[in-house]
Amino acid sequence: MKPLRLLLAWLFLLAAGAALAQGEWISYRDAYRAMVQFEKYGKPKHFLQNHYQVSARDGQLPDGLRLTLNVKASQLNLPLDATGRTTFPLLKSAYDENAALVLNRKISQYTFQPRLSIIVRLDGLYEGVDLRSACEQALQYQRYLDAATYGGKRCGGVRFGFLRKAEAQVRVRDGEKEHGLPVAEGAIFDGDPNTGFRIVVYRFQDWPEKVQLISQNAPLAIVPVIE
Repeated sequence: MKPLRLLLAWLFLLAAGAALAQGEWISYRDAYRAMVQFEKYGKPKHFLQNHYQVSARDGQLPDGLRLTLNVKASQLNLPLDATGRTTFPLLKSAYDENAALVLNRKISQYTFQPRLSIIVRLDGLYEGVDLRSACEQALQYQRYLDAATYGGKRCGGVRFGFLRKAEAQVRVRDGEKEHGLPVAEGAIFDGDPNTGFRIVVYRFQDWPEKVQLISQNAPLAIVPVIE
């Protein structure tokens, strides 16, 4: 029954824009239950990270959007990146008192969910075999949460997401040759209404395993392509 409980918690958080809204705040306890699943997951995940994301239903994150955790007499600001993600604090004290996650906008205009991604390297160099392993780790975690949906899926590649087109430069080094990957516009995360990012997709089937990828600039996120 444990996988079923985990799935229910995950689905509950995906509907947080409506189900968790209480005035203009969100239940920390409900968010915690979904986010802690990744921390407790015991299989390999060293290539992965999990964030808490605020997504605008209209696809636009306005300037000045703030998410704050109110714990008794104190407040903890949770800075959001350009994708709306923040590092979620797992605090027992906040869980015990069911602290409030407060957004300085109307809650009904936003959704809240975990976002799984691949850890970005500071040097911009990625081994092809590592990216395959990272995608496989992500797939296994998704199967852990929802075996019925992800049991028949496979890893197709990874998606690099950037803010501006000038930053979106990813090359594949195959032996002594380097090949630039095409840049498109779209969402970084599957199902995200924000499609204003520049994305570069590295598809495993198009390249040998032992290649190296070079990202000219640090991407906002690297996401497994599971299909």
